[in-house]
Amino acid sequence: MTQHVHPLLPRENDSEKSRGRFVQALKSHIANRVTPGVPELYEHRARDGWEKEHGEPPRNRHEVRQSLGQMSYYRLWSSLRRTSQHLLWSTVADCIERQAKELRDAAKIENPVGSLQLNADLQLPWYQWDVDIHAMPGGYRGEYGDDDVFAGALYDRGVYLYAMGQMGALNDDYGHSIIDNYLSVEHPLFSPEHILDIGCTVGHATLPYAQAFPAAEVHGIDLGAPVLRYGHARAEALGARVHFSQQNCEETDFPDEKFDLIVSHIVLHELPPEALRRTFAECHRLLKPGGLMVHADFPGYEGVDHLSQSMIDWDTYNNHEPFWGPMRDMDLVEESAAAGFGSANVGSVVVPTGRILQSGKSQQSGQLWLLVGQKP
Repeated sequence: MTQHVHPLLPRENDSEKSRGRFVQALKSHIANRVTPGVPELYEHRARDGWEKEHGEPPRNRHEVRQSLGQMSYYRLWSSLRRTSQHLLWSTVADCIERQAKELRDAAKIENPVGSLQLNADLQLPWYQWDVDIHAMPGGYRGEYGDDDVFAGALYDRGVYLYAMGQMGALNDDYGHSIIDNYLSVEHPLFSPEHILDIGCTVGHATLPYAQAFPAAEVHGIDLGAPVLRYGHARAEALGARVHFSQQNCEETDFPDEKFDLIVSHIVLHELPPEALRRTFAECHRLLKPGGLMVHADFPGYEGVDHLSQSMIDWDTYNNHEPFWGPMRDMDLVEESAAAGFGSANVGSVVVPTGRILQSGKSQQSGQLWLLVGQKP
């Protein structure tokens, strides 16, 4: 599937397209040919070696990781994964730098249907300054000039390459997954008037809500000014009315009980535990009675074997995702209940990823874990 072309998407020349295809081929090779060797290495060498040295097999994912870390094959696999991530970002970055002025000009919108509010005085939390999430240079905050949109363009094209085209031509499958496979199924009469997407980045998952609920007032917030500039211009180019603002999801400036629906898409694992708790409390404050909170992310480690946990936890240590493991160790249902929702009004569900097309056909390809809460 080819990524949908819109006025803000960086245009690649033949050389850049070739580099992108190489990155995708390398990532596919690592996933399909190299990664399967890691469990075999653990079963046949690493576990036995650890047991001989310590008198017992690894007791948790951390000891599994330590046992594998002594093996050359594992270090090669880890190096390849990290290298492919750097190649991805550098490939896209070179393309953006070549046309930086054109992209900045394209992001200047006259007579918008939505809006953009930036806050130069916003104090970014430490975890935004200290971490370039998923090794994206500059993270969501990096600015390199006036009216900069570099981080937004980098994220838009980079995520498509990272997912190898599996998130739809507009990278919007997570939004459609919640709408088509949860809300329309579990709450078919739900018609929210005010919707908030927290950690919206460039609005990939935000726009489907504006399309599915055209009468609703849709807001998207994020910490990074360059991703919001890009997201606003992208939404305008795609004909979506969204109100973007630069805010911290732990404490927003919206009034109490403004929203009927609050959503996020693969954001929770980018927040440290203390920020997660404040975010759940803020969601509770912002929701109207009966309103819904739906967060799409990854399930916890409970019930997952130690080897699988260790494989998943690679990102915690090697891909600038330091809160990936800590989030999976938390009981997010319990934390949400403690934030005010109450244990009877919060839970988790698993839904298919993808969308239901107008033809009635499905484009579902996987599963998505959702944390769902309803304000009493």
